[in-house]
Formats: sequence, C-alpha cells, structure tokens
Amino acid sequence: MPGLAVNVDHVATLREARRINIPDPVTAAGIVELAGADGVVVHLREDRRHIQDRDVEILRKTVQTKLILEMAATPEMIDFALEIKPDLVTLVPEKREELTTEGGLDLEGNKDTVSEAVKTLQKGGFPVSLFVDPDLDQIKLAHRIDANFVEIHTGMFCDAETPKERFEAFERIVNSAKLAHKLKLGVNAGHGLGYQTIKQFEGLLEIDEFSIGHSIIARAVLVGLDRAVREMIALVKQL
Repeated sequence: MPGLAVNVDHVATLREARRINIPDPVTAAGIVELAGADGVVVHLREDRRHIQDRDVEILRKTVQTKLILEMAATPEMIDFALEIKPDLVTLVPEKREELTTEGGLDLEGNKDTVSEAVKTLQKGGFPVSLFVDPDLDQIKLAHRIDANFVEIHTGMFCDAETPKERFEAFERIVNSAKLAHKLKLGVNAGHGLGYQTIKQFEGLLEIDEFSIGHSIIARAVLVGLDRAVREMIALVKQL
C-alpha cells in the first residue's frame, strides 16, 4: 500500500496573507501526523512566499514521521538542507512568477547542476528525489544521475480537460512509474492530486508514496484538517 505525505505549505500561505503567526504550519504538521500521514512536506522557496526558514527548523525538531523538504538546487538551499538534515530532499524547478510548481526538472538541460546537487546532498547523509515530468527520458536521466527517488509530476493528468487527454497523461505516468521501479528508483507522485483523481491510481503498485497538499488543505478549511487527512488516507488505502 502506498503512503501519504501531506504538504502543509498552504497553511503558511494563509498565515502570510496577513503576515501574522496564525495559522501555524508546525501545528498543522502535528495534526497531519496524528491523523495518520506518513510524512510532512514543505517547500522552502527562494522568495519565502509561504514556508519560512524558522518553520523548517522547528519541523525538523518536531516531526515524528519524516520531513520532506522540497527546494531548488541552489547553493543557498543546499547549504540549508545540509544544516537541517531532512529525511528526504526533493529537488524541484522554481520560478518566481509561478503560482505553483509548473513542471518537472529539465534534467537534460541541467544535468551537471542537478547531478552535483544530488551528490552533495547524499554526502550529507540523506536521500534525494527528483521531481520530473512523466517522461521516460527524464526517468532514465534521473537513474544516471544516481538519484534515490523520482517524484512523478501528476499535474497534466489532474488538469486534463478531456477524457482523451486524461487517458494519455495517465498512461505516461504509468509507464514512467514502471520504468522507475524497474531501475530500482523509489517512486513518489504528486501535484494537483485530489479526492477524485487519486482513485485513478488503483492497482499502480509501483508508486511508493503520494505527496498531496492543496486539495487536503482546501478541504480542511471546510471540514477540519484531521478529517481531511483521514479521508485521503482512506482513499489511498483502497489503491
């Protein structure tokens, strides 16, 4: 059965809208863990639009499951990760103008930079995942770079506007997950997944863990965070 890691970035988004100290993503992470999630995810962005350094520092001391840090492969972020020592680092592309991460890493165009970042982080004592589009060439490159995991970008599937587009996007995810598993990479998946789209993944046993944030936090506004997490865990268990 795959696991569920919950991204609490958008608790911090709500906090930063008023630039005060509530709601607290650290408190949210505790609720997420009590509800049964397998891990907590945060993305420390260059512009610090939601999660702040202090959040990650406290989370490192308080998270009891595993702390997954999403970040760009920049010297500043690498130094921060080496100091914090999360349980897993996921390297992601990052653009200041984007609302959320819009696609996977371009491993072909940034092979040297990403490869060096992976080696440096692994020497720090923790595994590294690469956030990639569902593309077989990207999976092969992730393997050559010696990443420990890939996280397959599910956004094209979740945002598809027609059944044909959704079918084709999901087929790419399936093929990518199977290849990654065959190459002995850990396989995570995330971006845009919700309470309906997650059901499509039934039987795709190659995926080790789903990373889901926005849909859970959005539902939590209406029904509470504990319930929102437990409902998603129940759906993941059915896969």
